[in-house]
Amino acid sequence: MSEISLETIRHSAAHVMAAAVQQLYPDAKFDIGPATENGFYYDFDMEHRLVAEDLKAIEKAMKKLIGRKLPFERFELSREEAEKMLGDAGQPYKLERLADIPEGAPISFYRTGDFVDLCRGPHVNNSGEIGAVKLLSIAGSYFRGDEKNKMLQRIYGTAFATEAELQSYLKMLEEAAKRDHRKLGQELDLFSFSENVGPGLVLWHPKGAMIRNIFETFWKEEHYKNGYQLLYTPHIGQSILWETSGHLSFYKDGMYAPMQIDEKDYFVKPMNCPFHIEVYQSRLRSYRELPLRWAELGTVYRYEKSGALHGLLRVRGFTQDDAHIICTPEQIEDEIAEVLRFSLYIWKSFGFTEIKPYLSTRPEKAVGEPERWEKALVSLRKAVDKLGLTCEVDEGGGAFYGPKIDLKVRDAIGREWQTATIQFDFNLPERFDMTYVGEDGKRHRPYMVHRALMGSLERFFGILIEQYAGAFPMWLAPEQARILPVSDKQLDAARKLEKELRQQGFRVSVDPQAASLGAKIKDARKERIPYMLVIGEREAADGTVTARNRREGELGNMSVTQLAEKMRYEVDNKIV
Repeated sequence: MSEISLETIRHSAAHVMAAAVQQLYPDAKFDIGPATENGFYYDFDMEHRLVAEDLKAIEKAMKKLIGRKLPFERFELSREEAEKMLGDAGQPYKLERLADIPEGAPISFYRTGDFVDLCRGPHVNNSGEIGAVKLLSIAGSYFRGDEKNKMLQRIYGTAFATEAELQSYLKMLEEAAKRDHRKLGQELDLFSFSENVGPGLVLWHPKGAMIRNIFETFWKEEHYKNGYQLLYTPHIGQSILWETSGHLSFYKDGMYAPMQIDEKDYFVKPMNCPFHIEVYQSRLRSYRELPLRWAELGTVYRYEKSGALHGLLRVRGFTQDDAHIICTPEQIEDEIAEVLRFSLYIWKSFGFTEIKPYLSTRPEKAVGEPERWEKALVSLRKAVDKLGLTCEVDEGGGAFYGPKIDLKVRDAIGREWQTATIQFDFNLPERFDMTYVGEDGKRHRPYMVHRALMGSLERFFGILIEQYAGAFPMWLAPEQARILPVSDKQLDAARKLEKELRQQGFRVSVDPQAASLGAKIKDARKERIPYMLVIGEREAADGTVTARNRREGELGNMSVTQLAEKMRYEVDNKIV
């Protein structure tokens, strides 16, 4: 069992699930059932509308098939034989998938009991090798992901080699559900969406906006410290800009429709890069000015299909923490090493310690001279080595315009998130004819690197909410302390303490409710306030406070000076 890959187990489990569906719903028509990073799914077209209760019956039928240890039997057919078999079986989606197989390529099927599927494999030897399975959810899915096609029903599941591994994963899912940023965003009043505004367009509420302002301020300060200059660019640009960049040729489906201004087409920007290039092109540059490190918190708009939208993690309007480094070939190695170091510093500052780089190399079809690609790859590899990191290499997985490093972080419950990207671009400098005057007095093409540390602020915020389960550390918390007067008699003392702490730069509030102290404490805990500061008769009389810290519990009675010093230490040192 240990020699069988998880991907093979999960792909085989998808077939067994389809076999179970066929038993229970003989009219079902099948599309595809691949393994995914965390499990598998299969898409079906059938009269019966699946509900959550149906998953129990399908899973029960699956387990019976697994228990029978049915062999996975591979066989090949000619195209004509395959078309006839699928046509006779009334499987139109499989017929369309059959047409995708290139002429001359083998057309293979797998038989599992009574279920036969068009598939290239591989699979386990028999269904008994699948291990432990669990069906998770139902969703809608357009055939081939195209909204113009019919909506199919998709069942998601997961499979592991052992029951223990499955249970561990299910516990992680349970914890992930508690941390879901969409649920916590509503509970903590951080952000919302409105149908009147439009899907995928975020409304930041005061508390969410406060956190955003904190990490934006940190981002800006750190960029200035690290030799970057900040830019601001428009939200729209003329069509000629997007024609030059190539977006209208390659990315138009992801752009919003143009607007007419002075009889010219303008588009809201899906990217910031062309604007930064226009700043560069505003005058002739010398090698003495390079490297240029230009950064922008630039809001962009991309048309994402409605089915792909997911809280803050996938939206239509978002702010990228974009930066572009423009430098000479001689400078590129040091610049890449510095960008990678800076990326790690930023993520570690927010409490992420497990960070891994992934390197993508030159694909078959690529622009730019091979020598430039090689020099870029050497720079990326050396940067990884210099920091003592190990990276996974995706051979041929780079974009057509340059190699890249992606950073992935592991969160508090073990999930991996793709975050920072360091991307070479040999395409845009050519398209915009970017040059600089070298030491020899001649014009040369600069290197250009796209770099995003957080990715988008919206997605970054979603990851942060889930990382901390809404309990933000002191330096990020929108409300760092709540003062709880025991009765109305202590309100004046509470207001005095609020003013004193605010003047020292802390974000505090007073709970003025005519409620019991227990009720006030319950509210503060629910809102995940880091500090609760109780003022009763004794505290009001001697100018002290009885404090409770979310991390350490009861701290006892202390002076305001002691309290402020402790709070300041947590903020300055970004204690998690």
